[in-house]
Amino acid sequence: MSKTQSHYFLHGKNSTLLLNAAQGETPNIAYWGARLQDHETAGDIITLRTRQGAQGGAFVEVPASLSCELGTGYLGPTGLEVHRNGQDWAPILLVQKVSQTDNQVIIFCEDKAHGLGVEYHFTCQNDNDVITIETTFKNIASTLLTIDWAAVSCVRVPAEFDEVISFSGRWAGEFQTNRAPLRQGGFISENRRGRTSHDRFPGLVLCSSQTTESAGPCLGVHFGWSGNHHTRIETLADGRHILQIGEYFMPGEMSVPAGQSYTTPKLYATYSPNGLSSMSNMFHDFYHDTLEDKRLHNKVRPIHYNTWEGIYFDHSEEVLTKLVDAAASVGVERFVLDDGWFKARRNDEAGLGDWVVDTGIYPNGLQPIIDYVKKNDMEFGLWVEPEMVNKDSDFFRTHPDWILAAPPSPHVPFRNQFVIDLTRPEAAENIFQQIDKILVEYPDIAYLKWDMNRDLNHPGGANGTPAVHAQTRAVYKLVDRLRERHPTVEIESCSSGGARTDYGILERMDRIWTSDSNDAIDRQSIQRGASFFFPLSIIGAHVGPRECHITNRVLSMGLRAATALFGHMGVEADLLKMSEEDKTTLREAFSLYKKHRDLLHRGTFMRLDGPDFQNAIGVVAKDKQRALFSYAQLDTMRQILPGILKFPGLDPNTRYNIKMVFPSNIVTPQPHRLETSGLMQPGYEASGDVLAKAGLQIPLLMPETCLVFEITAL
Repeated sequence: MSKTQSHYFLHGKNSTLLLNAAQGETPNIAYWGARLQDHETAGDIITLRTRQGAQGGAFVEVPASLSCELGTGYLGPTGLEVHRNGQDWAPILLVQKVSQTDNQVIIFCEDKAHGLGVEYHFTCQNDNDVITIETTFKNIASTLLTIDWAAVSCVRVPAEFDEVISFSGRWAGEFQTNRAPLRQGGFISENRRGRTSHDRFPGLVLCSSQTTESAGPCLGVHFGWSGNHHTRIETLADGRHILQIGEYFMPGEMSVPAGQSYTTPKLYATYSPNGLSSMSNMFHDFYHDTLEDKRLHNKVRPIHYNTWEGIYFDHSEEVLTKLVDAAASVGVERFVLDDGWFKARRNDEAGLGDWVVDTGIYPNGLQPIIDYVKKNDMEFGLWVEPEMVNKDSDFFRTHPDWILAAPPSPHVPFRNQFVIDLTRPEAAENIFQQIDKILVEYPDIAYLKWDMNRDLNHPGGANGTPAVHAQTRAVYKLVDRLRERHPTVEIESCSSGGARTDYGILERMDRIWTSDSNDAIDRQSIQRGASFFFPLSIIGAHVGPRECHITNRVLSMGLRAATALFGHMGVEADLLKMSEEDKTTLREAFSLYKKHRDLLHRGTFMRLDGPDFQNAIGVVAKDKQRALFSYAQLDTMRQILPGILKFPGLDPNTRYNIKMVFPSNIVTPQPHRLETSGLMQPGYEASGDVLAKAGLQIPLLMPETCLVFEITAL
């Protein structure tokens, strides 16, 4: 590093991050916003944006450093809280050197007096705008260092942002969006469940009150970690917004011995000047380019049949054979045998931990079913829950102490199961050997649905200290070992639905089960919320039974299938009891999915702004030659007619054919204009300019109706 250089740029496609890291001073983020063209502007930015001391306060501004550590005298929320048995609690981390390549800046800081070294890693994907941040804290002293709190980085939020979009929810109702103003004081979201959680997703969006899906600036951030997490935005009295995200540690959980270090999980962030959907597409492209396993780049996402809501625990070879036939007849490409196949598993009170086939149901093992699935040109998948154990199991009877616990506190009852302490090497090895044996015995297993169905209420490890961090790392290690041993097996992350959906688990798994609710009305909002960070290709979306077992709501096949179309599509219902009319509609939807899944999974995705009673989304091909849009009317309206549906993202100078392609029959109060305007067959011709700016008058529809429009360049 040159002695005179103190400013470092990372440029994305549409954004610029400017780091101020002068040697001997604390580093900070000087600018994060729309792309700057001139590197010589760094000095101007620092000069023009430097704040003066305010009346009633310090004579000079104490800047918000990358860790807002206590030694700086900064009086806002701290980003780093460390000590050595109550001493050395006020470090100040000064820049020693900076290393920069084309797409990465590493800032090395140190406080020798407090025995602490830090490396901040900022990496930018030049072809989009996602920046990953990762920080390592090193104990360079001879005594134990305790870390109570360590944000990945403290981010000064652009001044024009006055709102935050957060994501909350519950079991069977994940990814609910909440938009609220930022006011003086703190916004806090904290998760202690030991998994990503249903109700506190570790991601948010900061934006202007004027920002929409298609216009305006926004900053999206996601913490790629599958354990506990803490997010805070502090609006200071002077108007600054400071964002911090990191692991939530229980008392004494993160102790770093002399000479060792702690590296934070990664923070993923992207700035977009062009609206919320543009921001989401940056995350989607980043996933495909960086996180997605390379073996899936050119593989289509096959249509699933999952047995759970069809048969639950009622397994038999006879029924499964009939289900395989039925699945093949409607166009399924992957058959997944869910819970209930292993020893003593007739309900949810026994069997977890004993990963051997129940010969009482499958006297010849799983091979006959697997062979029959393959004979019908489908892949075979299997459900497992390797992190859990039932009390009624050989595993528990042999090793009752191999579970997470905090004695003498009693266990909190939760789905009749306990969490295996995978921080014990012998416990992790036991589970690895069991799952590995299944995959070796049945090499035609192409897919694992990996479930995790309870919170970590008392996450104490073998030595009595809290172990959420260590348990999460142990889960990652277990999955990584199995992936290395069986590299062709795809794995789905399920956690009683969407309770473990984050980039940390997606570095090693290939799909997320978004929610246990297959209710299409619920799914419209769940999948819309998930799309802020996750591409449609990995959002598991199934056509559920006619009557949802969670909500008891009865919904049409047209709505159920149209909703599942915009994701990684599948079906999870008893096909043997499904009506022929519904099967016909399902086949139509599967055919449409197969025709357009490359578009759905690799195109430019967008959410459309609109009133609460509707949900409209679309995907436009990168070359703008075709598109698929969905319009769902979820409820009744206050006005007489719905409004105008516009189709953004098309080439304004190209003429297109637009037609409604699904469902083939819709229920309306009267003959609808889609027929009279030719929008069903053969379609209507219009320019991309007209479709995007003038749009289409939506016909009068019954509530709980979804229309799918196909747009093709002429």
